[in-house]
Amino acid sequence: MRAVIINPKKNNSLEIADIQIPEPKIDEVRMKVISAGVNRPDILQKKGLYPPPVGSSTRLGLEASGIIEKIGKNVKALKEGDKVCGLTPGGAYADSVVLPASHCFPIPKGLDFYEAASLPETYMTAWVNLFEHGRLSRGERVLIHGGSSGVGTAAIQLARWRKSSIFCTVRNKKKAIYCKSLGAEETIVYLLEDFEEKILECTNKLGVNVILDMVGGEYISKNLNCLSHRGRLVQIAFLKGSKTNLNLFQIMLKQQIITGSTLRSRSNAEKERIVNVLKQNIWPEIESGNIKTKVHEIFKLEDAELAHKKMELSDHCGKIVLKVNEP
Repeated sequence: MRAVIINPKKNNSLEIADIQIPEPKIDEVRMKVISAGVNRPDILQKKGLYPPPVGSSTRLGLEASGIIEKIGKNVKALKEGDKVCGLTPGGAYADSVVLPASHCFPIPKGLDFYEAASLPETYMTAWVNLFEHGRLSRGERVLIHGGSSGVGTAAIQLARWRKSSIFCTVRNKKKAIYCKSLGAEETIVYLLEDFEEKILECTNKLGVNVILDMVGGEYISKNLNCLSHRGRLVQIAFLKGSKTNLNLFQIMLKQQIITGSTLRSRSNAEKERIVNVLKQNIWPEIESGNIKTKVHEIFKLEDAELAHKKMELSDHCGKIVLKVNEP
């Protein structure tokens, strides 16, 4: 079968290779991939900056949609021919991928395969970091950096569902308009305004209760400056680096918390728990149209390298996905 591989002899370029079709274990399924989501961890892994956990696939692709083509002998809830999307342990940039049956979602009614492929990793990341690590509650104020990204757009809509007050940073006014359409109350174009000053102005210097940040670097100290008393800063990535100088005395005085997490390193049991929470709480909201997904652009599997370059430009709104096979 076809699969995208990283060629270290050609500056880690992405190429199509012919590899053996994987076989599912007793609690796994094999999915014929129709579409695969493109995510920042894929780009970091390609660059050698985000090694996969021990035992995981070394190939790219953390979420996909498609059709079940084979099931393990212990799988009862799914059958061959079922249309699903799911969180994969890597390897979704391929004709077929193996994943735990418990990490599969039904494709929400009204969504196509490309929209469905944009959901699993994105919404699981947003949910667990906003609500479990960030403990965002009804009526609290939240700042979401990178509001127009895949995780950003998911986080805005989850925070709106939780009835929180939403601020977000964006690159330009086009992205600002898009984020407001999803539920952001205040958007900050970071190339034109200082987000720290704007947050303190808009909150009468109270700050926000939760910040979801994937930037890091110089943003970390600025985040803490506009974080409220007992506020929570949740890091999900470090696009500008993970090292900075901090005034820990300020953190102690304001009783602030710095936390964060990755999804891929969690156990299968923990991922299954998050899948079930989303099935119960968010999948009905997607099917009703209260929560929407936006696919910015679809690339062919052979053009995965171009898809990565597109993401690195950061001029997209929503998700970038790959078309792997015909539905």
